[in-house]
Amino acid sequence: MTADTKQGQHWLADSYSEHAHFVPALGQPVLELLRPSPGERILDLACGDGVLTEKIAASGAAVVGVDAAPDMVNAAGKRGLDARVMDGLALQFKHEFDAVFSNAALHWMKSDPDAVIAGVARALKPGGRFVAEMGGHGCIASIAVAIVAVMARYGVDAQRLIPWYFPTVDDYRARLERQGFMVDYIELIPRPTPLPTDMTGWLEVFAATFFSRLPEQQRSAARDEVIELLRPVLCDERGRWTADYMRLRFRAHLPA
Repeated sequence: MTADTKQGQHWLADSYSEHAHFVPALGQPVLELLRPSPGERILDLACGDGVLTEKIAASGAAVVGVDAAPDMVNAAGKRGLDARVMDGLALQFKHEFDAVFSNAALHWMKSDPDAVIAGVARALKPGGRFVAEMGGHGCIASIAVAIVAVMARYGVDAQRLIPWYFPTVDDYRARLERQGFMVDYIELIPRPTPLPTDMTGWLEVFAATFFSRLPEQQRSAARDEVIELLRPVLCDERGRWTADYMRLRFRAHLPA
């Protein structure tokens, strides 16, 4: 995860585990794309609470996890992992890793995606690979539109607060290539995602940036308005919610 923002986005391991455990649970395809091997040294960029980091380590690879959220790093450390507090925008490694892995995090590093990719390139050995999945173009479009519409009624321009960067294939391929990567595979994948709790839980974990701009006494009402706008689109007749996710998955490598 990225660092806690001034807008109010905070990452807490217990809340994430309750409302967003689907994130690492759905990370198996990108793990398979990574194909870690015993003896490799791998960096897990924005490792969160370490669920997937632990799986990489089980392959026999030596894994370092970094995340900008101290509570998440603490949770990863409790799993016995080498987890460190570090911002993905300022990676502090040089030619140390055979691979860099990232799941569901790069889209939070909106302020300078090129700096993130450059840091990954520095961290890799010659020939090293970068394997990741992130939100892609069109991800959570319905949710974002509903938030922007409701916040406007409260006098907040939510468009300028959007914390996510959801690139197209062409956009991200070009960014990778500018930093010296050769792209082996990149694809935009629709992935409607059933939520483990409900839309309230999703908004509390992932959309605090917006509601923190309101007086505390207005936040619950605003969230409820967003939920009612989304109910006909993302909630079925049994009250089960599905988020309109779109994923960008890729594998790239540096020249040897």
